[in-house]
Amino acid sequence: MKNGISLKELASKLNLAPSTVSRALNDSYEISEATKKKVISMAEHLNYQPNPFARSLRENKSKTIAVIIPERINNFFAQVIDGIESITSEHGYHLLVYSTHEDVEKEKKIVSLLQNGRADAIVMSVSSQTSDISHLKNLYDRGLPILFFDRVCGEIPTTKFITNDYESAFEGTRHLIQQGCKRIAFLMLSKELSITRERYRGYLDALKKEGIEADSNLSICCSHQDEENIQLIKALLQSSDRPDGILASVEKLALSTYHAVKKNNLSIPDDLKVISFSNMSIPNLLNPSLTTITQPAEAIGQECAKILIKKLTKPRQPDLPNEVISLPSQLTIRESTLVR
Repeated sequence: MKNGISLKELASKLNLAPSTVSRALNDSYEISEATKKKVISMAEHLNYQPNPFARSLRENKSKTIAVIIPERINNFFAQVIDGIESITSEHGYHLLVYSTHEDVEKEKKIVSLLQNGRADAIVMSVSSQTSDISHLKNLYDRGLPILFFDRVCGEIPTTKFITNDYESAFEGTRHLIQQGCKRIAFLMLSKELSITRERYRGYLDALKKEGIEADSNLSICCSHQDEENIQLIKALLQSSDRPDGILASVEKLALSTYHAVKKNNLSIPDDLKVISFSNMSIPNLLNPSLTTITQPAEAIGQECAKILIKKLTKPRQPDLPNEVISLPSQLTIRESTLVR
């Protein structure tokens, strides 16, 4: 028996019109139960497999959700994607994952590509270079459902999922102060990012709360090249008034810090205490183990998917609400910040 019998061939075997067979397979109220049973029985016997792509075209839907992320080599984004897929797959939706590689021009090209109906909706975290958001406004104005997570675009009136970045950075900075740190550096990738602004604000307010004057020389804007960051942090640690604590706004900067400390023959936590926003699975394997602020990445992905699926599967569902939903992160204290 051959595989891949067509709907037309199935209808011929049943001596029915293809439209009747199609409605029967889709459980239409227009078709009698006896005919439905007859069609389903023959379809199973002949190993009929419906063509999801042809059906999607007829419904003017791609059954695809696009996910745009800044980088693939990041545990947070990988876990968000896992969360999204765990929900969308149950409803027959597939994911198209695009990485901007922190390049706003690539982001614009991806957004332009998605305007041709390739995806039914978009879940997005913007690049560190995204300041001009005209391409995102244009996408929203075309009516394609879009929501943001983590690095959000506040100007677009849609749903945004974040974590409590301000409170987490505040708590992390206070923890460093309580461990004896008086000169705490803040490492970031871009001042443009929504998450950076909130984390930096929490860092500054914690210093102020504890009576420590902020030093602009300790607010370090790093690059996306690991070796450049290692050299930058190495130079910072060689200065006469080097920091005794570091709050890294992303995990890659914490790893660069570990390399820089080793190159300078310093010790964590004796010479420098380190805490980082991070979702990596190996903080306990680092030497010393890294104190982390961990975001609920998989839960964020699941919540993004749930709200989009609700919108996509119910035609009369209103536009995505313009609201910011915050899920709390968790501080886990390990050896990198403890007094020995």
